[in-house]
Amino acid sequence: MKTLKLSLFAVAGALMLSFSANAQQTVAKKGSAKVTPAKLEAKPAAMKVADGTEAPKNMTPSGITWKEDTFTFGDIEKGKPASHDFTFKNTTKQTILITNVKAQCGCTATNYTKTPIKPGESGTVTATYNAANAGTFSKTVTVTTNDSDVNKILTIKGKVIAPEGEAAPAPATHQ
Repeated sequence: MKTLKLSLFAVAGALMLSFSANAQQTVAKKGSAKVTPAKLEAKPAAMKVADGTEAPKNMTPSGITWKEDTFTFGDIEKGKPASHDFTFKNTTKQTILITNVKAQCGCTATNYTKTPIKPGESGTVTATYNAANAGTFSKTVTVTTNDSDVNKILTIKGKVIAPEGEAAPAPATHQ
């Protein structure tokens, strides 16, 4: 009976080692040499073009000019959302389209110019912070355009002040 238990433990151990080794095994890409997972992560992503081949990313920053990329609200009252319009101008010779705007977290809402922006025209990205919690904040909004694979990062900062008489949250204790 003791031998049977030892055998079962040996088999279980061998299986666990096998699964662990399999997770670290190299990954083979179709029609290419083996590539380790670490090399896959280091390789810059490329876009697929119509014929299925990969096109290099456009790592040139977007040709739009931002009035500012950081805005500080200063002190804002708790519970009263604060908004700021980041304005930009299309300084390229082509029509630009904002394809995505993503806030860092759910505490920040966004809105943006959704129509194509012709050369010389302006547009906006609006960031609204909900001011639900007292304290300082610094949040980012990531803007993606059709003329570049380099995203633009906009930042809003400030400090939410609790109204007089509202108790400040108790400091967290760790046991």
